[in-house]
Amino acid sequence: MNDTSAQQRPLRLGTRRSALAMAQSGQVADAVRRLTGRPVELVEITTYGDVSREALAQIGGTGVFVNALRERLLAGDIDFAVHSLKDLPTAQPEELLLAAVPRREDPRDVLVARDGLSFRQLAELSAAGRPARIGTGSPRRMAQLNAWARQLGLRVETVAVRGNVDTRIGYVAEGELDAVVLAAAGLSRLGRTAEITEFLSTDQVLPAPGQGALAIECAATNAPLAATLAQLDDPFTRAAVTAERSLLAALEAGCSAPVGALADPLADGQAVTELRLRGVVGTTDGSTLVQLSTTGPVPASEQDAVALGRELAAEMLDKGAAGLMGERAH
Repeated sequence: MNDTSAQQRPLRLGTRRSALAMAQSGQVADAVRRLTGRPVELVEITTYGDVSREALAQIGGTGVFVNALRERLLAGDIDFAVHSLKDLPTAQPEELLLAAVPRREDPRDVLVARDGLSFRQLAELSAAGRPARIGTGSPRRMAQLNAWARQLGLRVETVAVRGNVDTRIGYVAEGELDAVVLAAAGLSRLGRTAEITEFLSTDQVLPAPGQGALAIECAATNAPLAATLAQLDDPFTRAAVTAERSLLAALEAGCSAPVGALADPLADGQAVTELRLRGVVGTTDGSTLVQLSTTGPVPASEQDAVALGRELAAEMLDKGAAGLMGERAH
């Protein structure tokens, strides 16, 4: 194929088939079209995590939404792939390049509850009778929601659920659950923020490492495409999620372990001068949490961001974090 025909060939973007994955990949495809002037076609790929009905912790959540896309990348069937960054294993294969981490959406978790109720109002239902049933497939969310209810002197019942956004919200609409917890970024990308009844404060519920961010991956050997995709990279987002994922890696935890982390900016006037990294590990019943934070200069390099995550992980391990994680990755 000559250079001219290569330029005209559509770029093939690999994506999972879910409505959310298609929406976020479609946004990236639009950005790449604007950058390159080339057509971009979405290639829908089914991953093991999409077809398994088991809980992620049972099937070993690390990589189950990612591996099939990576296999197609390495085979040359697609040119690049878009992932939810929180689904990526912390170890990056040498053959693949994390070409861009675009600007992050809202990293918070949100509540979609019946009758517009808040978490506190749901927890207060337990004082009047049965505990409110709140659906989530995440041990991290379960740990922090149950701990929050304990702080209020109340309790909730966290119920393990799986499925796409429609399925989960459907449990509430049909009365099977009182609420579900989802990622704010996902509902925003689907244009469904009107269904949110409460944004959960990160002081109460820290998100998954990398939540709200996307990862754009291509073959390490495709330097021209990598250089193009790099124009979509947001340096601050990359530094923040690198610190969060470094914490996760240093804890030797998989992406379905009950670990929350968030790196956010601390500003001096208008200028961002420092990065605060917070981390939490807990038992799913909320009875024990290890929650710590550290602050440092905005990382000037990937190594600085990695060091910040490792520093906080070491402190958390000293406080007993290892004993609270249900899944350890080795």
